[in-house]
Amino acid sequence: MNLGVIGNARYRDLREILKRLVALAPAHHVTYYSEPDLADLWPAPVAALDESVALDLLLTFGGDGTLLRGARYLGDRNVPILGVNLGRVGFLTTSPLATMEDALRAFAEGRYTLESRLTLTTTIEDEHGHGHEAVTLNDVVVHKAGVARVLRFRVLVDDEMVAQYSADGIIVATPTGSTAYSMSAGGPIVVPGVAALVITAICPHTLAVRPIVVPATSEIKIEQLSPYTDEVLVSYDGQVDLTLDQGSVVCIKRGPFAIQLVRLGTEGFFDRVRVKLQWGDLTDREKP
Repeated sequence: MNLGVIGNARYRDLREILKRLVALAPAHHVTYYSEPDLADLWPAPVAALDESVALDLLLTFGGDGTLLRGARYLGDRNVPILGVNLGRVGFLTTSPLATMEDALRAFAEGRYTLESRLTLTTTIEDEHGHGHEAVTLNDVVVHKAGVARVLRFRVLVDDEMVAQYSADGIIVATPTGSTAYSMSAGGPIVVPGVAALVITAICPHTLAVRPIVVPATSEIKIEQLSPYTDEVLVSYDGQVDLTLDQGSVVCIKRGPFAIQLVRLGTEGFFDRVRVKLQWGDLTDREKP
C-alpha cells in the first residue's frame, strides 16, 4: 500500500510516532510518502508526498485541523483519510494514538467503512472582476478581523434575498462543519448523510436572526456591504484567510467531489457526538 502522511509538527511526540510507523511497514507491505515539513522527523529518508503519487490512504496525525488540511491537499483524488488524533477532541479523526496500529491493521485487512462528506466550492469576485476559488470540507466564514465592530452583509440563496445582516460574520457550513464553528455560534447539528448546508450568523445584532438550513443544491451569495475594507476576512476551514473588499461577492455552492473518511468498528455519528462533544445528560460522566 502507498500511504501518504501529513502531520502537525508541533506535537513533540510525532518523531516517535513516525518511528513506530516505519516499524509497521514490513508487516503490511507499506510504502510511506511524507509531506516535506516532516522530512526531518523520520528515522530514515522517506519519499516526498506530491500529486504524482497514487495513494491508497492518507494518514493525518494531529487534530481535526490537520485532517482538514489533508482533505484540502487531496482535493478530488478520492483517497480515503484515516485521522489519528493527537489532540483533545478530534471529532473527525478515526483513531486515538493508542489504537493506531490496530487501525492500520484493520484498514489493510479491509475491515472498515467509508463516510462520504460533501465539500464546498467558494468563488470570490470583487468589483473589478478579479476572482479567487477554493474548496473546503468544514465551512466558509466571512467575518471581521480584530476590531470590535459590527459588519453588514446581504445574503442570497439561489438569487433570492434572505436578509441583510448586521453581525460579526456569516458562517456557511457543510454537515461536517455543523459541529464546528457553526455549532458554537448557535447553529444546528446536521447528520453527515443529509444533503444540506447551514447558514449561521455570528453574534447578529437582532434577536430575529436564526440559523437557516438549505438544500445542498443551493448557491449562497454573501455580499460585503461594510466600508471597512481592511477588516473583513474570508476564512476557509478556519485555516486560510483572505481580505474581502467592499462590494465583493462570495459565492458558495456544493463542491464537485466528496471527501472519504475511514470509520472502524460500530461507532456511529451520535456515539461520537455524545463522547466527543459530551452531549446529553450528566449520568455517564465521571465524578471529580
